[in-house]
Amino acid sequence: MPVVTVKGMRCQHCVASVTKALTEVDGVKDVAVSLEKGEVIYTETKPVDMAEVKAAINRIGFEAV
Repeated sequence: MPVVTVKGMRCQHCVASVTKALTEVDGVKDVAVSLEKGEVIYTETKPVDMAEVKAAINRIGFEAV
């Protein structure tokens, strides 16, 4: 399962926003966001470019590293 560190998340609304953004990426499912760790873990149904995942997170105002 791929893991992405996300900076800037501070509340459950942030968690919901990141979850929604990644769920909309083709090939991503089972998104689990940990506010405490500042991480996102997800499952791929097909190969997904990590740059696409990070871009989806960055588009909504967070920093994927």
